Amino acid sequence: MKALLKKLNLPYKDESLYVMAMTHASYAYENQTEKNEKLEFLGDAVIELLMSDYLYNEDLDNEGIMTKKRAQAVCEEALVKYASKIKLADYIKLGKGEQLKGANSSMIADAFEALFGAIYLDLGYHETHRVFNKIVVPNFNLVWDIKDYKSSLQELIQAGDKRNISYQIIREKGPSHNREFESVVKLDNHIILGVGKGKTKKEAEQNAAHDALKKGNYDSKEIV
Repeated sequence: MKALLKKLNLPYKDESLYVMAMTHASYAYENQTEKNEKLEFLGDAVIELLMSDYLYNEDLDNEGIMTKKRAQAVCEEALVKYASKIKLADYIKLGKGEQLKGANSSMIADAFEALFGAIYLDLGYHETHRVFNKIVVPNFNLVWDIKDYKSSLQELIQAGDKRNISYQIIREKGPSHNREFESVVKLDNHIILGVGKGKTKKEAEQNAAHDALKKGNYDSKEIV
């Protein structure tokens, strides 16, 4: 862990936070220790705030463009790209079964978010912002071509009538360290446009949006 902290040049105070950030639920379950899910929850919000702040200061005058860029830059695929630049997967603590397969994309993205949650709790916003500028900002060129299905669907729906789409997790299964989620995307809260599954809620929602786009039943003029 100290190697990662040194790589990021972090003047850390509480090393245990970073250990927790790298602890996947499978390892935590086997070793009766704390998992990184709460830090992931916090880090998700921290990264979104930092991204929003960055895009705001870029002085883009179109809220729709900013929203789309933010979605691209904080999606799972983007987080994995940032994480690869610091070889974050090498530091993730996995259970014995998961070690054989290695960390997948959702585990890496979750650990990246948890890392930012840990930095924020340990050192505050200023230091978190510095790390964001060091790891994320220089690698934006890697993410602007990422296909964000949720944003694409939103644009298509709002291109016509001003109707709303929403996402709902309808099913969860599997042990806590290996969950699978199923999501539906709805038009006006009651018409199901698509269904998707994933190892994370975000992945399930993206797949639900992708399903709706593939079906082609998202044209609001065709839906009564």
